[in-house]
Amino acid sequence: MFDTAAGRFRAVAFAEAVSWVGLLVGMFFKYVTESGELGVKIFGPVHGFVFVAYLLVTALAAREYRWNRWTTVWAVVCSVPPLATLVYERWALRTGKLDPIGGTHRSRTPQIGVPEPV
Repeated sequence: MFDTAAGRFRAVAFAEAVSWVGLLVGMFFKYVTESGELGVKIFGPVHGFVFVAYLLVTALAAREYRWNRWTTVWAVVCSVPPLATLVYERWALRTGKLDPIGGTHRSRTPQIGVPEPV
C-alpha cells in the first residue's frame, strides 16, 4: 500500500479523517461535558502531524500523477472540513486521479531491478 504515491495518499487521507474524528470527540468532552481536555491534548498534536503529512503526500501525488492546479487545490481544501479527505480520495479513485484506470501510468522514477516496459 505504501509503495505507490496513490497508496501513501490513501493511507494518509484515511489517517487524517480518523485524527479529525478523535479531535472532535476530544473537543466534545472538553467543551460539552467539561470532563477534561485529555482528548484534545492527545489528538490535537496527532491531527496536526497527520494534517502536515497529508499536505506533503498531496504535493507528492500531484507531482507523480501530474494533477492540474484545480485537482491539487481541491485536495488541499478538502483537508480542512472533517472527513472531506475521504470524499476527495473516493472521487480521485473514481475519476482516475489515483491509480489511473487501465494501468497506463508509469512512474518517472525508475525502480531498481524492474525492467522498463517496451
